[in-house]
Amino acid sequence: MCMHTPRCPTFASPDREAAQVVAAHPEQGWSLLCNGVLLFEDTGELLPDGRVIAPHRPVVALA
Repeated sequence: MCMHTPRCPTFASPDREAAQVVAAHPEQGWSLLCNGVLLFEDTGELLPDGRVIAPHRPVVALA
């Protein structure tokens, strides 16, 4: 799907979120990346193979 140079990471790569956005719908809270990943504003993901990645926001440590 990716036509960029250098190629974007595949949906199976750990850095899959680094792929370029091909469709953004901030009013609905999601973006489609060129590797087929649906990325949600809560950091959850839906992969092209149907797997769901739970939101993974960084946890801030309290001092």
